[in-house]
Amino acid sequence: MSRAATTKTCGLLLRQLGPRFLSTSPLGAARSGTSKISRPVGEQYWVRVGIPRLEIRNFNAAVGSGSGSGDDEEKRVEPPSSGGGRVNGGGGNAIVSYWGVAPPQLSKEDGSPWRWNCFRPWETYKADISIDVKKHHEPLNSMDKFAYWTVQALKYPTYLFFQKRHMCHAMLLETVAAVPGMVGGMLLHCKSLRRFEHSGGWIKALLEEAENERMHLMTFVEIARPKWYERALVFAVQGVFFNAYFLAYFASPKLAHRIVGYLEEEAVNSYTEFLRDLENGNVENVPAPAIAIDYWRLPPESTLRDVVTVIRADEAHHRDLNHFASDIQCQGRELKEYPAPLGYH
Repeated sequence: MSRAATTKTCGLLLRQLGPRFLSTSPLGAARSGTSKISRPVGEQYWVRVGIPRLEIRNFNAAVGSGSGSGDDEEKRVEPPSSGGGRVNGGGGNAIVSYWGVAPPQLSKEDGSPWRWNCFRPWETYKADISIDVKKHHEPLNSMDKFAYWTVQALKYPTYLFFQKRHMCHAMLLETVAAVPGMVGGMLLHCKSLRRFEHSGGWIKALLEEAENERMHLMTFVEIARPKWYERALVFAVQGVFFNAYFLAYFASPKLAHRIVGYLEEEAVNSYTEFLRDLENGNVENVPAPAIAIDYWRLPPESTLRDVVTVIRADEAHHRDLNHFASDIQCQGRELKEYPAPLGYH
């Protein structure tokens, strides 16, 4: 076929099918049966850049099936909106996004709506408060003694600063205790990527520990608010401790885990003293915050004493996990060789 004939054929096809499939009007809109062109040909076949794929696809399907007549039924195709999208959530705080990532609609076992975004119903649990809170790892070698006395040196300044202000002491303690799990999990993650090997579940176990410690802090924040100078202290201590622990874990993971094991032992002792003052009436035993009731599946009538009890049990589990991780490496083995105690707390 000559070039002129090809051009003429294409022109006829465009005149007949263009108004149906390549027009600037919305797809599927009712049109008259005539094929008369009311505008110049050069302007008739501009299409909207927002939905060319939908329009051309319909054109190809029509040509391939031979259904180019105006009697065939058209399906209405709604083009995507250029300025909005699916509404995530409801109410006045709804987020409008083209990507349509809608938040899940969660509920409790009793059918009431789930109110927390920081954790999900399947992440809640009942703490094992039967764990031995008096266990202690005796420092036998030079590494253990260094780890032990490092923690002791850090303990006394905080006791002098907070004294009997248990709530503020607990908040500072949790801002520090939530760092090691995140640092250890991050470094193990990078190691797993570099060596193309599994971690034995220890990455997830350490990140679980960090998240659990953070939930302790979120619970105490619901009860008491730290003062400005306590916030400044947290900012300074966390900055120093994060970098120091990062270097320690990079140089000797077994030493880093031993330090955290002794740090958790001191946390257990601190919460034991906290409980003692609650029982003696030195600290008001206020009702437990709602976040603690949902996170630890506590009874609705629970109090601060119940919250401190389950938090102390969590710290005892973290103590065991870190001492266990250090023991594995002290015996010349790697963490990946032993399954991590996921969900141990």
